[in-house]
Amino acid sequence: MATHGMIDLETLDTTPNATILTLGAVKFNPYNSQTPHTDLYLKVDVDVQTKMGRIVNDSTIEWWGQQNKEVREDAFAEQGRISLEELTKTLNKWCVGLDELWCQGPLFDYAILQNLYAQLEKPVPWAYWQIRDSRTVLNMLPKDMRKGPRTDVHNALADCKYQARAIQKAYRYFGVQK
Repeated sequence: MATHGMIDLETLDTTPNATILTLGAVKFNPYNSQTPHTDLYLKVDVDVQTKMGRIVNDSTIEWWGQQNKEVREDAFAEQGRISLEELTKTLNKWCVGLDELWCQGPLFDYAILQNLYAQLEKPVPWAYWQIRDSRTVLNMLPKDMRKGPRTDVHNALADCKYQARAIQKAYRYFGVQK
């Protein structure tokens, strides 16, 4: 059975040195339509990141002010935040056994996580050849399978589930088989 992972970050900037608010991740098999599983949702300590020099951008804060209230309140809530050590330890463990790892675009989530791991002097828990980009695959479709009514856009875990299901649909559409 193929085990792929989908990761999504919600951040306070769009550069590789962005401060991370939340990380969502799910495992899934792109070759079938089974529900994504092994959910991971982590809220990261913001203060430690800003003390390390990670970036908070005013325009990103303003952008967050325009997002769904429940999603925004969850992303910014202080309760349940974990240390960067706990983040990396948990993500490293979660990545064990993955065949491929997906993100929405090659230069956002991966770049931010790679930058963070480098800043912490830790290796990332994936190999360069495991990286996949869902945006490219989904943009090849005649209809974007990510589009549709949603109230939970920019919740990192909800975005992962949605993107993983869209990749499953794209594999079926293109007839991709293992």
